[in-house]
Amino acid sequence: MTSYELARAAAKALSDKKGTDIVILNVGDQTVLCSYFVIASGKSTTQVRALGEYVEEQMKKNCDLSPVRTEGMREGRWGAIDYGDVIVHVFNEESRLFYYLERLWDSGANVERYTD
Repeated sequence: MTSYELARAAAKALSDKKGTDIVILNVGDQTVLCSYFVIASGKSTTQVRALGEYVEEQMKKNCDLSPVRTEGMREGRWGAIDYGDVIVHVFNEESRLFYYLERLWDSGANVERYTD
């Protein structure tokens, strides 16, 4: 499975669990950290945690992949799930506006809005 396919799988899981404003950012030309960021919002701290848990469940079930590490999911404001070449970021709406990762990493043609 390619990195892009993994990013799409994570985006699908976020969409299935009612995550909003889901984007896939190709950052491979801008950093050695990873190739893709997948970013989504949840409406509450409970939903942010649920989105993170569901992504982990679905990536394990469908891709046989466990995260290298996770950060911040317990607090429910912002969390990151690191799959090596794909990093999933789940924000509550306020934190997403504050960090605005899309603005930091947008190079014009590298942003894909996910739709089913």
